[in-house]
Amino acid sequence: MLLANAVWQWLNRLGGPGLILLGLVDNSVIPIPGGMDIFVVLLTANRRNEWLFYALMATIGALVGGYFTYRLAKKGGEETLEKKIGKRRVEKVYEKFRKGGFMTVAISAVIPPPFPMVPVLMTAGVLQYPRGKFLSALGVGRGLRFLALAYLSRRYGTVIISWLYHYYRPLLYGLIGLAVAGGLGAVWYFKWGSNRG
Repeated sequence: MLLANAVWQWLNRLGGPGLILLGLVDNSVIPIPGGMDIFVVLLTANRRNEWLFYALMATIGALVGGYFTYRLAKKGGEETLEKKIGKRRVEKVYEKFRKGGFMTVAISAVIPPPFPMVPVLMTAGVLQYPRGKFLSALGVGRGLRFLALAYLSRRYGTVIISWLYHYYRPLLYGLIGLAVAGGLGAVWYFKWGSNRG
Protein backbone atom coordinates (compact mmCIF):
# COMPACT_ATOMS: atom_id res chain seq x y z
CA MET A 1 0.00 0.00 0.00
CA LEU A 2 2.73 2.48 0.98
CA LEU A 3 4.79 1.60 -2.11
CA ALA A 4 1.82 2.13 -4.43
CA ASN A 5 1.08 5.52 -2.85
CA ALA A 6 4.73 6.57 -3.10
CA VAL A 7 5.00 5.52 -6.76
CA TRP A 8 1.76 7.30 -7.68
CA GLN A 9 2.81 10.50 -5.88
CA TRP A 10 6.19 10.39 -7.60
CA LEU A 11 4.63 9.92 -11.06
CA ASN A 12 2.03 12.58 -10.39
CA ARG A 13 4.78 15.02 -9.38
CA LEU A 14 6.80 14.28 -12.52
CA GLY A 15 3.73 14.88 -14.70
CA GLY A 16 4.38 15.42 -18.43
CA PRO A 17 8.20 15.25 -18.26
CA GLY A 18 7.82 11.88 -16.52
CA LEU A 19 6.11 10.61 -19.68
CA ILE A 20 9.25 11.46 -21.66
CA LEU A 21 11.36 9.41 -19.23
CA LEU A 22 8.84 6.58 -19.38
CA GLY A 23 8.96 6.74 -23.18
CA LEU A 24 12.69 6.02 -23.10
CA VAL A 25 12.10 2.88 -21.04
CA ASP A 26 8.96 1.78 -22.86
CA ASN A 27 10.62 1.87 -26.29
CA SER A 28 13.77 0.06 -25.16
CA VAL A 29 14.49 -3.66 -25.12
CA ILE A 30 12.75 -3.77 -21.70
CA PRO A 31 9.31 -2.31 -22.49
CA ILE A 32 6.55 -1.82 -19.93
CA PRO A 33 3.46 -3.18 -21.75
CA GLY A 34 0.68 -0.59 -21.49
CA GLY A 35 2.69 1.56 -19.08
CA MET A 36 2.58 4.73 -21.19
CA ASP A 37 -1.12 4.28 -21.89
CA ILE A 38 -2.02 3.83 -18.23
CA PHE A 39 0.01 6.83 -17.11
CA VAL A 40 -1.47 9.05 -19.82
CA VAL A 41 -4.93 8.02 -18.62
CA LEU A 42 -4.08 8.52 -14.93
CA LEU A 43 -2.44 11.91 -15.38
CA THR A 44 -5.15 13.21 -17.71
CA ALA A 45 -7.98 11.96 -15.52
CA ASN A 46 -6.35 13.77 -12.60
CA ARG A 47 -5.82 17.04 -14.54
CA ARG A 48 -8.32 17.02 -17.37
CA ASN A 49 -7.55 20.49 -18.74
CA GLU A 50 -3.99 19.37 -19.54
CA TRP A 51 -5.01 16.48 -21.80
CA LEU A 52 -3.29 17.89 -24.91
CA PHE A 53 -0.10 18.51 -22.93
CA TYR A 54 -0.02 14.90 -21.68
CA ALA A 55 -0.72 13.53 -25.18
CA LEU A 56 2.13 15.68 -26.54
CA MET A 57 4.58 14.68 -23.77
CA ALA A 58 3.78 10.98 -24.25
CA THR A 59 4.32 11.34 -28.01
CA ILE A 60 7.65 13.11 -27.46
CA GLY A 61 8.66 10.36 -25.01
CA ALA A 62 7.78 7.70 -27.59
CA LEU A 63 9.78 9.55 -30.27
CA VAL A 64 12.85 9.97 -28.05
CA GLY A 65 12.76 6.34 -26.89
CA GLY A 66 11.98 5.02 -30.37
CA TYR A 67 14.79 7.01 -31.95
CA PHE A 68 17.25 5.77 -29.33
CA THR A 69 16.36 2.14 -30.15
CA TYR A 70 16.46 2.90 -33.90
CA ARG A 71 20.00 4.35 -33.58
CA LEU A 72 21.25 1.41 -31.51
CA ALA A 73 19.88 -1.07 -34.05
CA LYS A 74 21.35 0.93 -36.93
CA LYS A 75 24.81 0.55 -35.39
CA GLY A 76 24.27 -3.06 -34.28
CA GLY A 77 23.35 -4.40 -37.70
CA GLU A 78 21.27 -7.27 -38.98
CA GLU A 79 23.10 -10.00 -37.06
CA THR A 80 22.45 -8.29 -33.74
CA LEU A 81 18.74 -7.97 -34.48
CA GLU A 82 18.43 -11.63 -35.52
CA LYS A 83 20.36 -12.72 -32.45
CA LYS A 84 18.15 -10.66 -30.11
CA ILE A 85 14.67 -11.44 -31.44
CA GLY A 86 15.09 -14.50 -33.67
CA LYS A 87 15.45 -14.97 -37.41
CA ARG A 88 11.81 -15.96 -38.09
CA ARG A 89 10.39 -12.88 -36.35
CA VAL A 90 12.88 -10.64 -38.13
CA GLU A 91 11.94 -12.05 -41.55
CA LYS A 92 8.26 -11.25 -40.93
CA VAL A 93 9.08 -7.64 -40.04
CA TYR A 94 11.46 -7.31 -43.01
CA GLU A 95 8.66 -8.44 -45.31
CA LYS A 96 6.30 -5.82 -43.88
CA PHE A 97 8.95 -3.12 -44.39
CA ARG A 98 9.46 -4.15 -48.01
CA LYS A 99 5.73 -3.68 -48.62
CA GLY A 100 5.52 -0.30 -46.89
CA GLY A 101 7.88 0.95 -44.20
CA PHE A 102 5.95 4.10 -43.27
CA MET A 103 2.66 2.28 -42.73
CA THR A 104 4.41 -0.55 -40.87
CA VAL A 105 5.85 1.88 -38.32
CA ALA A 106 2.71 4.06 -38.09
CA ILE A 107 0.24 1.19 -37.69
CA SER A 108 2.51 -0.64 -35.25
CA ALA A 109 2.68 2.55 -33.17
CA VAL A 110 -1.12 2.73 -32.90
CA ILE A 111 -1.70 -0.94 -32.01
CA PRO A 112 -2.08 -1.36 -28.22
CA PRO A 113 -0.18 -3.87 -26.06
CA PRO A 114 0.71 -6.68 -26.09
CA PHE A 115 1.87 -5.94 -29.68
CA PRO A 116 5.70 -5.88 -29.60
CA MET A 117 6.85 -2.49 -30.94
CA VAL A 118 10.60 -2.90 -30.28
CA PRO A 119 11.23 -5.33 -33.21
CA VAL A 120 9.67 -2.76 -35.57
CA LEU A 121 11.86 0.05 -34.18
CA MET A 122 14.97 -2.12 -34.44
CA THR A 123 14.16 -3.28 -37.97
CA ALA A 124 13.79 0.33 -39.13
CA GLY A 125 17.29 1.00 -37.83
CA VAL A 126 18.85 -2.16 -39.24
CA LEU A 127 17.33 -1.59 -42.68
CA GLN A 128 18.51 2.05 -42.52
CA TYR A 129 14.98 3.30 -43.07
CA PRO A 130 15.25 7.10 -43.57
CA ARG A 131 15.31 8.89 -40.21
CA GLY A 132 12.80 11.58 -41.21
CA LYS A 133 10.25 9.06 -42.46
CA PHE A 134 10.80 6.87 -39.40
CA LEU A 135 10.21 9.73 -36.95
CA SER A 136 7.21 10.98 -38.94
CA ALA A 137 5.57 7.55 -38.99
CA LEU A 138 6.27 6.95 -35.29
CA GLY A 139 4.98 10.44 -34.42
CA VAL A 140 1.78 9.97 -36.41
CA GLY A 141 1.04 6.55 -34.89
CA ARG A 142 1.88 7.36 -31.28
CA GLY A 143 0.34 10.83 -31.57
CA LEU A 144 -3.01 9.38 -32.68
CA ARG A 145 -2.92 6.79 -29.94
CA PHE A 146 -2.07 9.19 -27.11
CA LEU A 147 -4.45 11.90 -28.35
CA ALA A 148 -7.30 9.38 -28.33
CA LEU A 149 -6.40 8.13 -24.85
CA ALA A 150 -6.01 11.62 -23.42
CA TYR A 151 -9.25 12.82 -25.00
CA LEU A 152 -11.22 9.88 -23.62
CA SER A 153 -9.65 10.47 -20.21
CA ARG A 154 -10.61 14.13 -20.38
CA ARG A 155 -14.22 13.29 -21.24
CA TYR A 156 -14.65 10.46 -18.77
CA GLY A 157 -12.14 11.58 -16.15
CA THR A 158 -14.61 11.57 -13.26
CA VAL A 159 -15.68 8.00 -13.97
CA ILE A 160 -12.07 6.92 -14.43
CA ILE A 161 -10.92 8.59 -11.20
CA SER A 162 -13.73 7.01 -9.16
CA TRP A 163 -12.97 3.57 -10.61
CA LEU A 164 -9.24 4.03 -10.11
CA TYR A 165 -9.83 5.17 -6.54
CA HIS A 166 -10.74 1.56 -5.78
CA TYR A 167 -8.33 -0.21 -8.14
CA TYR A 168 -5.27 1.98 -8.66
CA ARG A 169 -3.13 0.02 -6.20
CA PRO A 170 -3.53 -3.32 -7.99
CA LEU A 171 -2.89 -1.54 -11.31
CA LEU A 172 0.23 0.11 -9.95
CA TYR A 173 1.50 -3.14 -8.45
CA GLY A 174 0.72 -4.85 -11.74
CA LEU A 175 2.77 -2.29 -13.68
CA ILE A 176 5.67 -2.57 -11.24
CA GLY A 177 5.45 -6.37 -11.55
CA LEU A 178 5.41 -6.16 -15.37
CA ALA A 179 8.46 -3.89 -15.36
CA VAL A 180 10.38 -6.27 -13.08
CA ALA A 181 9.25 -9.35 -15.03
CA GLY A 182 10.13 -7.65 -18.33
CA GLY A 183 13.58 -6.75 -17.02
CA LEU A 184 14.25 -10.27 -15.73
CA GLY A 185 12.88 -11.79 -18.93
CA ALA A 186 15.10 -9.58 -21.08
CA VAL A 187 18.18 -10.43 -19.01
CA TRP A 188 17.42 -14.17 -19.29
CA TYR A 189 16.68 -13.95 -23.01
CA PHE A 190 19.75 -11.95 -23.94
CA LYS A 191 22.06 -13.98 -21.73
CA TRP A 192 20.81 -17.52 -22.46
CA GLY A 193 17.71 -17.64 -24.69
CA SER A 194 19.17 -15.92 -27.76
CA ASN A 195 21.88 -18.59 -28.07
CA ARG A 196 19.27 -21.21 -28.98
CA GLY A 197 18.62 -21.67 -32.69
